[in-house]
Amino acid sequence: MDQQLYLLQTPGMSEEARPERVRPGTDSPADTLNRETVPAGRSLYRPVSIGNLRLAGNVFLAPVAGYSDRAFRSLCIDCGADFTYTEMVSSEALTRNSGKTESLMLRAPNEERYAVQIFGGDPERMGEAAFIALAQTGAECLDINAGCPVPKIVKTGAGSALTRDPDRLALVTRSVIRGARRFSEETGAVPAAVTVKIRSGWDASDLSWERAARAALDEGAQAITLHPRTRAQGYEGKSDWSVLAALSALARRDYPGIPVFGSGDLFAPEDAERMLAETGCDGVMFARGAMGNPFIFTQTRELLTAGAYADIPAETRVRAGWKELLDLVSDSGEQAACREMRKRFCAYTKGIEGGAALRAEIVLAETADDYRKIFETRGFSLIAR
Repeated sequence: MDQQLYLLQTPGMSEEARPERVRPGTDSPADTLNRETVPAGRSLYRPVSIGNLRLAGNVFLAPVAGYSDRAFRSLCIDCGADFTYTEMVSSEALTRNSGKTESLMLRAPNEERYAVQIFGGDPERMGEAAFIALAQTGAECLDINAGCPVPKIVKTGAGSALTRDPDRLALVTRSVIRGARRFSEETGAVPAAVTVKIRSGWDASDLSWERAARAALDEGAQAITLHPRTRAQGYEGKSDWSVLAALSALARRDYPGIPVFGSGDLFAPEDAERMLAETGCDGVMFARGAMGNPFIFTQTRELLTAGAYADIPAETRVRAGWKELLDLVSDSGEQAACREMRKRFCAYTKGIEGGAALRAEIVLAETADDYRKIFETRGFSLIAR
């Protein structure tokens, strides 16, 4: 198709494999899909349910500030991501009607289902923001950010400050669920799932992940994601997957049917395979590992289902970047899109023969036509054959 990347045939999947929403009043499939006994030899790639939301697979794109915009999420869907999250959106900005927040939450044309992540420390405002976010997007899921370690977020009582304060996290979760329920009641829409993402704790002396998880799940959160680093670690050091294994066991025992997702130190398909196998979590979320490498979804699904994966051809990488550029131009304007794509194209061209010389020109590109000439001069086709 013109100017489109199509790595996996997900839109052509059978009706049985398509994600489905369960109507209110019917039994949720979560209890049978999540954490059922896995027979020996069964693929680690499997369906998962989040409340009423049924997903065909368990390989996700995490919310990444400044990166998981609509253009990138669309590309990740093309590459095989089963579910995608927007970058975090401020509840303060949402309730004050900031125009920028709406653009952050736009659904990509190929996103049949996606999650909007919101952050804030004021329970009442978070509930109002939940209603507004659903009214503007119709998203299938709202995710509460209780893990961001950035000081300017934490000092407002949001992000990982909520992992440190389980009582407040409980109030926030309750309020967001009420906001989502109110939207459903007023519009007749299928209720959106509400999920929470947490950290291991504040620092090594205050590992509050269990209290935070219980606070959110007791209030009705329908899935929980853990980045097993502390707030003090930020993104340094190693994530402690043993904490993720402990959370998975806790959920299996005390909250049957509630999926646990893992994030942290996922930079290769083998990392995802190992996390699923070693921790018993229900799904994985690629964050930094997907930045500049949306093909990690293609390769991870291949590894989990077939035991091996293929390299991504250079032309496929370039064509992916070209599609992303065109989508970014549509959403952000040519100047901003072309500047943003300099770093992304530099990532896509790593390992390509003559890549250093190519990147020297990429960082000077000002227009889409500049990019087109750079790649076509070197024999790359920007339209899928």
